[in-house]
Amino acid sequence: MFNAYGSGSRIDVTHDERMYNQRGCFPQSGRRTRCIGGVTLNLENPLRGIAHEHLMTEVEIFARERGLMHILGELKKGALLAQDSQAYKRYSIYSDTDIKCLEDEVHHKWSQTGALYYVVVMSSLAAAIQGMDETVVNGAQLLYAKQFGIYSASALPSRESWLVGVVNSAPYLCCATFSCWLTYPMNQWLGRRKTIFVTCLISFVTCVWSALTGSWWHLFIARFFLGVGIGPKSATVPVYAAECSPAAIRGALVMMWQMWTAFGIFLGTLVDLAFYYIPNRGGIEGLNWRLMLAAAGIPGLIVCLQAPFAPESPRWLISKGRYEDAFNELCRLRFSRVQAARDLYYIHVLLEAENEMKKGRNRVVEMFTIPRNRNAALASWIVMFAQQFCGSGFSDPAALAASLGFGALNWLFALPAVFTIDTFGRRNLLLTTFPCMAICLLITGSAFWITSKNGRLAGVTIGMYLFTIFYSPGEGPVPFVYSAEAFPLYIRDIGMSFATATTWFWNFTLSVTWPSMSNAFKPQGAFGWYAAWCMILWVLILLFVRETKGKTLEELDQVFSIPAKTHAIYGIKQIMYGIKKYFLFQSPPPVDLYEMAVENEKCAARREGPQNHFFVSLVGVIVDTLHAQTTRRFPIAATPVAVVPLAVDH
Repeated sequence: MFNAYGSGSRIDVTHDERMYNQRGCFPQSGRRTRCIGGVTLNLENPLRGIAHEHLMTEVEIFARERGLMHILGELKKGALLAQDSQAYKRYSIYSDTDIKCLEDEVHHKWSQTGALYYVVVMSSLAAAIQGMDETVVNGAQLLYAKQFGIYSASALPSRESWLVGVVNSAPYLCCATFSCWLTYPMNQWLGRRKTIFVTCLISFVTCVWSALTGSWWHLFIARFFLGVGIGPKSATVPVYAAECSPAAIRGALVMMWQMWTAFGIFLGTLVDLAFYYIPNRGGIEGLNWRLMLAAAGIPGLIVCLQAPFAPESPRWLISKGRYEDAFNELCRLRFSRVQAARDLYYIHVLLEAENEMKKGRNRVVEMFTIPRNRNAALASWIVMFAQQFCGSGFSDPAALAASLGFGALNWLFALPAVFTIDTFGRRNLLLTTFPCMAICLLITGSAFWITSKNGRLAGVTIGMYLFTIFYSPGEGPVPFVYSAEAFPLYIRDIGMSFATATTWFWNFTLSVTWPSMSNAFKPQGAFGWYAAWCMILWVLILLFVRETKGKTLEELDQVFSIPAKTHAIYGIKQIMYGIKKYFLFQSPPPVDLYEMAVENEKCAARREGPQNHFFVSLVGVIVDTLHAQTTRRFPIAATPVAVVPLAVDH
């Protein structure tokens, strides 16, 4: 079937030749193409170049095997569109309604079906649960600690302060060690929609349970089981939104998770302020903090009522062989049956490759042993680790009112990311905002040298508010969006378990260790520590985090199959490009990652080994750039200099 480079003549191929091989390569004119660490030299649509009559034959076979003959007409039109998005301009088989819907996809990308926006609303409410679960305990701890006898007025770490920290971070401990790893079995058995229903129900029940506790250890147990609702939900909702969304606005819709988590943080603080002064009534001691904890469960109950009416993920249904159900759900999520048929067939073509890969294989092991999966895991780990170690994991507000402002800014400044994440890109947002966040953390730490109490509070508040302004459109929404789309379907649940367990583990670590770190290094040193991490993470993002905007979830296989060392060299060349363009005022040619991948593979084929050594290539790029500048500015000294040619520039 696949003749990605052919002239379009009809060819006979075997089933295996119609699939990816293990490294993601397509056959070329009856033989397999040479790969670049798993990437074909041609990164185009795998259906492109197939003869019309052969494609139609394949569609008929597909429809017959999957029991879809009653929609064969739509499938044929959809397959042509999957092959070429402009096919409706060349064939007369498309109705005026079909043409309008297809053109609106390009010119009015925010015009989507009610079902898709229903998915967005439900996902947003699920995210608000997350934010409230994280925040309401900040106000409650000021009250339950005294009631349970674990309050400590000392600024030094003590048994009591450690107990409060452990109780507060109990859900994160559960997520990191246990509940995130339930994502895979729950999604396999229940599907995306039912997993969301179950986890939101658990959140509702455990929030009410927390409000009924009578001791610190009982509250710890209740909050630990709250983590069973948080972990799989935080891994499933972004994936669910990603799998239901069209590629053009997928990043914007998936990042609603973080934006509405921020809103939940704001709402949780508002609830704390609203209930803080409520007195004990009816013999109930600590009614105020009990209401705070119970209120966090209300959004969970609302989502439980919504979930039965939401569409299931079409990709999950296809993975279970339920093609008819997948088509019906796509019809709800898209405006026309032709669009639904196009997405159904294209998803099927590429997921068949993943089905071949997963047979008889250990998917946990393959997440780290197959280069494409390992690259996705590395990038997801970096962005998830960065979400906590950039300094966002701590909060020591002087008052709940200041925290309320923090939550409001976190939500408001996440709004720009809705419009920039799919145009500016995930990676670019991170590279732009991390240096700014480092500066803001240094400002915050420096404010602690101010002797005036009011001045110090103002300085710390301004520094953290500025930090939030840069954090919210960048490192705030990107990690969950990125992780939800980085992994191939056959390990997506496991990959998201790994990614979310990473962020919750470091969330737990920071929550428990921040008081001791602040005491040991003083606030200035503690904030400086995280500012330094911001710059370290900027380098890691530059080298190892790939751009994913504008690609379908299946096309990202090609992006992540490019070798890590090739992408790292690409990052270094981007620095050199920026220096030449913005500091030396030159006009260098832009750096193209895919052209680099092709050239490096050609060099490897000729056994030109330097490109196989990252640090040799890195030094070479730097030396080459410095030599070029020396030659341009000081031609007399440049003549006798001999420069070793670089494999990366071949």
